[in-house]
Amino acid sequence: MANDHYLTLSCGDQPGIVHAVTGVFAASEVNILDLQQFSDPTTKKFFMRVHFGPTPTASADYLRPAFDALSFTELVYDIRPVAQKTRVLIMVSKIGHCLNDLLFRAKTGQLPIDIPVIVSNHPDFAPLAASYGIEFRHLPVTAATKAAQEGQILELVKAHDVELVVLARYMQVLSPTLCEAMSGRIINIHHSFLPSFKGAKPYHQAYDRGVKIIGASAHFVTADLDEGPIIEQRVARVDHSMSPKALVDEGSNVESQVLAAAVKWYAERRLFLNGSRTVVF
Repeated sequence: MANDHYLTLSCGDQPGIVHAVTGVFAASEVNILDLQQFSDPTTKKFFMRVHFGPTPTASADYLRPAFDALSFTELVYDIRPVAQKTRVLIMVSKIGHCLNDLLFRAKTGQLPIDIPVIVSNHPDFAPLAASYGIEFRHLPVTAATKAAQEGQILELVKAHDVELVVLARYMQVLSPTLCEAMSGRIINIHHSFLPSFKGAKPYHQAYDRGVKIIGASAHFVTADLDEGPIIEQRVARVDHSMSPKALVDEGSNVESQVLAAAVKWYAERRLFLNGSRTVVF
């Protein structure tokens, strides 16, 4: 995959987009390895992801003037080397299965990400971070210190060139200020099949309702709690014999899988925001 790249593109939908985009690659004698597209008839938006290469040089910036010249409305595009890993800051509280899963998958090459720093409002996972050689920052938070604590988080984002923040069971509500500053760049794992059982203790809510399926949802974070665009959801079957703790144990496996999938898709440039929804290629 040396000198392979991803093109991600969105714009107002109209005839001729695919012809124009593929024409750029044809004129430059660059091979398209994979192409996915979607036209949303409701929002009138067009989305495209192209895996192309190899290019004659490590950089594909020489293609940008041709894409800049495209006259489509609301055109937004990006070109990124496939080999360039996404830099991820992970936030966690006191429940560590999602953190542990992400660290293992990153270490073994299952996730194309670099994790320069882990942030927690508790000190519990400092030894785990140290075992992977990753900086750990213990940033306690109260209502009185939330603004200052989130300011420190944004400083870490800037200092480490972080592209994505992952809330791996970080049990604090982010302020609208932080959500806006990192809009479209924060992914959360919620331990229920949204929109059911929002807020605290969703497994206990599910137990009280006697559900037969539990699930987990990975979503982009917005200022509205658990209302952000959903990226991925998966479920597990449960029954009447299972206690709330058994539901929690069963759900933890689903949470890890769902969050890992969402992070992988973000890193592979498969995710597009489409209003309150997502497009996932």
